[in-house]
Amino acid sequence: MTTTPFISRRGMTRRRMLGAALAAGTAVPFAASAGPVWADSGTPAPARFTLPVPTGPHPVGTVPLRLVDRSRPDDIAGPGHFRELMATVWYPARNVERHPVAPWMPAGAFQAFVTDAGFGDLALLAPLTAGHVGAPVRRSGRRLPVVVFSHGAHSHQGDHTIVVQELASHGYVVVTVAHQYDTYAVLPGGRVAVPLRDRKAPALPGDFAADLRFVLDCVERLAAGCNPDADRRQLPTGLLGSLDPRRMGAFGWSKGGTATACATLADERIRAGLSLDGPMQMKPPLAGDLDRPFMMMTAAFTRATDPEVAAFWSCLRGRRLNIQAQGAAHVSYGDNEALYPQLAKLLGWSGRQLEDVIGSLDPDQAVKIQQAYPLAFFDEHLRRRRGHLLDGPSQAFPAVTFLP
Repeated sequence: MTTTPFISRRGMTRRRMLGAALAAGTAVPFAASAGPVWADSGTPAPARFTLPVPTGPHPVGTVPLRLVDRSRPDDIAGPGHFRELMATVWYPARNVERHPVAPWMPAGAFQAFVTDAGFGDLALLAPLTAGHVGAPVRRSGRRLPVVVFSHGAHSHQGDHTIVVQELASHGYVVVTVAHQYDTYAVLPGGRVAVPLRDRKAPALPGDFAADLRFVLDCVERLAAGCNPDADRRQLPTGLLGSLDPRRMGAFGWSKGGTATACATLADERIRAGLSLDGPMQMKPPLAGDLDRPFMMMTAAFTRATDPEVAAFWSCLRGRRLNIQAQGAAHVSYGDNEALYPQLAKLLGWSGRQLEDVIGSLDPDQAVKIQQAYPLAFFDEHLRRRRGHLLDGPSQAFPAVTFLP
């Protein structure tokens, strides 16, 4: 298996970033930060890392899909090939007991993820999710609102599973997409996809946005009772016809946040958009008025420091929100806040070393923030369930600031 190591914005590979993180606090992907420390020390291998349990009233089901966009030829794959995307549908489920739980990443993808960093034995610690593969969909008489998710650069569709399964446990269908050529995924036949450094690879925010819009097409097909899976795999009972294409939203992290903004500007089917610290860097720049609701949860890329973020904010004509958690880092609105503390304990990091990577925001508070605020936002705009969390500062989340 051939893989391509992720190169950061500073030109550093994961292996070099580990040392930099420990010495100087560079924020690095989760997989870059652990080696098999128990291998030579005689220490028993630890149990799997864990993710927080979602707080909603419903168990969660999940099913993978392979989607092929035949309107977009794939020049890298060669003549006769088209843009191919792995996606995963998460949903409120019932009768989950006989259905296995899904891994955070498919085994082959996770192995490639950590092997690129030179720490292949970390695959033994890959966490499991709350999603039960193939469980029947919980139907309540009304179609379910839908949210699509776009991951960050050189990442994977599971990197915000905390948010995804939280939404599903509260009655949403969430579709996550693996953006081919900038992700780790397992394709049919066991092929492992890894990020490419080729500048010709379709991995710009605009390419991600086009993927999101194609996924919306697939949601509409599911809603109409049609199976969009290219392999015609059997779908969970109750999935066909259960989605509501009139109530669709989108969110993404980092480059995926920029893609979410781009797709929301371009496609009125997205009724509400949410960016988790998106840099909003596009060529040409994001432009045009947006009269639908949009929320930004910022940390490293702020309106005060990044002109592109400020320019996008000025395009928003509808309900707009910009919140920021004090002490948050770029990785603070994702699964890293749950996984890094466990990794730090395993490696014996100091509190300062952990803070250098994930910021000074308390990890437990960070997890609760990413569970509460996206849910409140989509509840308000896709379900018309107006709460008070988005009205202003909350005693439950003292770190969260509302930026005017």
